[in-house]
Amino acid sequence: MRLSVLDQSIAVVGRPHDQSIRNTVALARHCEALGYERFWVSEHHNHPTIVGTAPEILIAAIAATTERIRIGSAGIMLPHYAPFKVAEVFRVLDALAPGRIDLGLGRAPGSDGRTAFALNPAANERPEHFPADVRDLIAWVHGEPLIERHPFAAVKAFPLTATAPEVWILGSSDYGAQVAALFGLPYCYAWFFSDGAGGERAIEIYKRTYRPSARHPEPRCGLCVWALAAETMEEAQHHFTSRALSRMNRDRGILAPLDAPDTAAEALKAYDQGRVERFRRESFVGTGPQVAARIEELKNRVGVDEMAVVTWTYDEEVRRASYTHLARAMGFAPAL
Repeated sequence: MRLSVLDQSIAVVGRPHDQSIRNTVALARHCEALGYERFWVSEHHNHPTIVGTAPEILIAAIAATTERIRIGSAGIMLPHYAPFKVAEVFRVLDALAPGRIDLGLGRAPGSDGRTAFALNPAANERPEHFPADVRDLIAWVHGEPLIERHPFAAVKAFPLTATAPEVWILGSSDYGAQVAALFGLPYCYAWFFSDGAGGERAIEIYKRTYRPSARHPEPRCGLCVWALAAETMEEAQHHFTSRALSRMNRDRGILAPLDAPDTAAEALKAYDQGRVERFRRESFVGTGPQVAARIEELKNRVGVDEMAVVTWTYDEEVRRASYTHLARAMGFAPAL
């Protein structure tokens, strides 16, 4: 099974934000050595927990220090930008790492409403243009003609090279699935974002309404899950405590850097313990084989082609070890 990584450059209490960014680049090298298929980075703005605001810059840095792994955005929030500029940026990235660049696109703001306006004064109207923007972006990325009588038909996105970024649509609702199906593009559902609510429906809609394209004659889809693997279930649950508190806080509208597990355990006492325990049980947490088995089961049950994993921990070495445990359990990590 193909297994990929999503990284979000998480802020941690007591750690400078610049270290979180550098940790993302280092983790990409680690995951490449382990044999992961793709390494994607997210885009969020004005978010105290997630400090990865410029995936295109991170992709360039990762491309410069890796050789094999595919690198991409999960995603570029297209309503913030002109499609032509995004095409130019990703054509340059493809020139730096030919045939290794994924251009994942999303429609959500990745921020609050005020921040969306700070990024683009036309924030109210741009989301409704998402399908047309995707259409134009595909043409510019691949050096193909725009639709007939397009006002920018004579405009080309350079550099033109032998390869091109692979365009994906990302989402956590039916909408993204429908756009991906319309244009015959690969689709990845953010299962971790909503604990899977609506995921199976979105994948079913994508497959049922898929319109084959020249590059993708068959539908191709994936899921991204939150997971944490360790030597023992007890150890994994201990480190998961930081994530559990972050999630409980998020549901109350509280966004903050990740706390240490012991600090988080104390803070969690203020929450409904039944809800906390349910979140622990339902999350992909445990030993490498336990987490791998749950990922395999979900992949087969929903019927997707690929799976990706996102992991938050207070301790960076614990996070690196989690990806190592998982790669070994999946059987694709190099032998010791």
